[in-house]
This record gives sequence, C-alpha cells and structure tokens, in this order.
Amino acid sequence: MLKVDGRCAVVVPDNVLFEGGAGETVRKNLLKQCDVHTLLRLPTGLFYAQGVKANVLFFENKPALEKPWTKKLWVYDLRTNKHFTLKTSPLTRADLDEFVTLYKPEEPREKRRQDWSEDKNPVGRWRSFTYDEIIKRDKANLDIFWLKDDTLEVSENLPDPGILAQEIADDLQTALDQFASIASELADN
Repeated sequence: MLKVDGRCAVVVPDNVLFEGGAGETVRKNLLKQCDVHTLLRLPTGLFYAQGVKANVLFFENKPALEKPWTKKLWVYDLRTNKHFTLKTSPLTRADLDEFVTLYKPEEPREKRRQDWSEDKNPVGRWRSFTYDEIIKRDKANLDIFWLKDDTLEVSENLPDPGILAQEIADDLQTALDQFASIASELADN
C-alpha cells in the first residue's frame, strides 16, 4: 500500500529476516519490487519482549520492473558486542549517531562507504551486500552478521550469568517458535 517512490522503515523481529515458506517469498518479492537499501540490527528487548532481537528495514517502493530494484543492502550492526538494558543501560540517541553519519540521509546512497574491511577494520559495523550476494543465501536470508562476539572469546568478558541465562532462554524460545511454525506449515501441506 506504499505509494510508488514512497519511503518506509519497518521494525521487524529477527525471524522475519530468515524464516522460510511465506517469509522467504515476502523477502524475495520485497527485494525485487522495492529498493531495500538499509538494515539496522538492534539489540534485544527494544521493541518486543525482552530477548527478542529487532531490526529496522528501510526501503522505497518502486514501479514495476523486470529486474530487481534492490542493488545493494547496507547493514549496520548495533547489536554485536553492545549491551543495552531497558533500565541500567538504555539505548540513547547518541548510540545511533554513528549509524546516522554513515547512513547519510541527505546524500545519494552511492556516496556511502563501508567502514568494515577484513584487513583494515574487521570491527567495522557498516557493511554492504549486493543483491546477488543476498539472493544466493539460503532462503534469501537477511539475518546477516560478520562481527565476532568478543564476549565469547574471553571468559572475563562474559556477561552476568543472569543475562546469559536469559539470552539462552530467549534464543531457545525463538528456535522453538520457528520449529512450531515449520511444523504447522508441514501439517498444512
């Protein structure tokens, strides 16, 4: 229902980025019919229940065209090695400053430059992926990450056991929900 050349930003949970079946079909159609240009990976618990990881997907609706409108997807990872909580360490506007600077909302997207580089800056949070790279991923999976989670490398850096337990429980619940969805789809077929 978005007008041609209309712009949109939609907050979605992680499973929207990778689930199969109807989810895969919607992602492929969105990538083809719209210019899906930016994905902001957010920490857990900001828009949904505690532990549910959220993302903001930015796109523009385009007129019908045989070729896909999406050429390049820019991904900013505000999740890996970042720890926010709703009470003690909430996300602030200042935490989004780097994203806004790299996003360059007032400039053409062609002027964007990734700050990630395998050799020079492997901890860069801003990286681009071509349409061909995305569509080749299993189920056109948009759950894209490349940063190494430092908390998993050194035991002194591990979060509080309560946080770890909650993250594990949340990940297990998400997996259980996904399996239930797959089982439901299989039962319908």
